[in-house]
Amino acid sequence: MKKVINKGIISKNMQYAISSEIKRCETGIEDLDNILNGGFPEGNTILLSGACGTGKTTLSLEYSIRGALAEKNSLFISVTEPFNKLLLNTIPYDFYDSALIEKNKLIFVDLPMIYKRLGLKKSEFSSDDVKKLVQTIADIIKEGGIKKLVIDSITPICYHLNTKQKICDFILQIANMVSELDCTTVLVSEMLKGEGHSMFGVEEGLVDGVVLMENYERRGDLLRTLQIIKMRGTGHSRARYVIDLTKGGVLLTPLLKGD
Repeated sequence: MKKVINKGIISKNMQYAISSEIKRCETGIEDLDNILNGGFPEGNTILLSGACGTGKTTLSLEYSIRGALAEKNSLFISVTEPFNKLLLNTIPYDFYDSALIEKNKLIFVDLPMIYKRLGLKKSEFSSDDVKKLVQTIADIIKEGGIKKLVIDSITPICYHLNTKQKICDFILQIANMVSELDCTTVLVSEMLKGEGHSMFGVEEGLVDGVVLMENYERRGDLLRTLQIIKMRGTGHSRARYVIDLTKGGVLLTPLLKGD
């Protein structure tokens, strides 16, 4: 019995070796990559959760553009906003190059167009509808050689699923699919103010990582903050950081204790 137990023990050196061998997908956001010790573990699914106005779309857009600039083809699926309006309404990044779209390095897809192609006009999606949706996204990833995916946001999709079981099935199908395709994925999710969890209360437990973005009031000012809640496969800071959205990209600085 003792020998069997000893076989299951992993030394600290072995744990370090396993961690160091994990492939990283750099977010391209320097401060965030530093917090993550090099980036998201490749092929993982990350939930970017936060209330309205916290910068979720802006950060996700930079993640996609930076990937395209680094020769990692990126797909941004916009659920509620046409991509041309999306680009106009976000910060005009100094590093953005429209040629990325022309060269299919950066691909924008409006989800309503996918719904139309699949004939998904119902208010409630069936299990078969979910499978068709996930398979269609998989086909786009394969065809485009996509290595970075953003779905902004999954919350309206989940409203079509009606039950927590269907929501779980959808997120797990997405996570398994992108893992098999080595596509590192950010799922944006809305969070009600003061709730402490995403809209449906099940999203956080189904993904590999959770990045929380919040509005933080300090001395009458409303600051945007970011905090890594969990990230399987890598060590990371759990401190809260203040977000500054600039033309040069997202900047993060530690929120000082006592503030």
